[in-house]
Amino acid sequence: MDFLMSGLAACGACVFTNPLEVVKTRMQLQGELKAPGTYQRHYRNVFHAFITIGKVDGLAALQKGLAPALLYQFLMNGIRLGTYSLAEARGYLHTAEGTLSPPRSAAAGALAGVMGAYLGSPIYMVKTHLQAQAASEIAVGHQYKHQIFPPQSWKVALVAAMVSGIAVVLAMTPFDVASTRLYNQPTDARGKGLMYRGILDALLQTARTEGIFGMYKGIGASYFRLGPHTILSLFFWDQLRTLYYTYTK
Repeated sequence: MDFLMSGLAACGACVFTNPLEVVKTRMQLQGELKAPGTYQRHYRNVFHAFITIGKVDGLAALQKGLAPALLYQFLMNGIRLGTYSLAEARGYLHTAEGTLSPPRSAAAGALAGVMGAYLGSPIYMVKTHLQAQAASEIAVGHQYKHQIFPPQSWKVALVAAMVSGIAVVLAMTPFDVASTRLYNQPTDARGKGLMYRGILDALLQTARTEGIFGMYKGIGASYFRLGPHTILSLFFWDQLRTLYYTYTK
């Protein structure tokens, strides 16, 4: 569970910070191995870079490389934080007297970080290639032409649904847990709940008794349900609409 929660938490943050990663990548590649003043500066500063990318490449370009970025964050942080938590739970970070050992903590953190960075490095390379892709008039660095899926492939819609699902489940799972428990609680003769007075009471009781992770129980199942549910709903809606207009003409 530590691996899963660490990875999902990092992915949730990545959804919001990836545009800055795109800007950072392009500004770092700008003027590569060229003396100052000998090249055209497409991006003068971070704010100008945001505007330029959005205007020339489109707003969607600010999320370029999001899929490998999410995979990288999940893998690297899941391994890094999960491994460290595992070492702490097993007691490897404490001395024989039970006190926390700074050298052991540092060694465990370094080892966990190395493992995460090593395994995530190939994915980071793909992410960098995708984030550097730009229209010719604002291109910087070498332009790799990676294309994971054809533009009209159903896989594009599925990946988009799974990516957007990260933010959705992080925001909605506590309320989903509360609603499930409200529906499932025992009631008295008048149908009044015996455990919770309402949704806020359910959230507060869960957080106080089970901790913050208690509010995210079932998040894995929620996430892997949401993506396919979204794409299948849209697929069936499109098919039914096509059939309707075909036979009503």
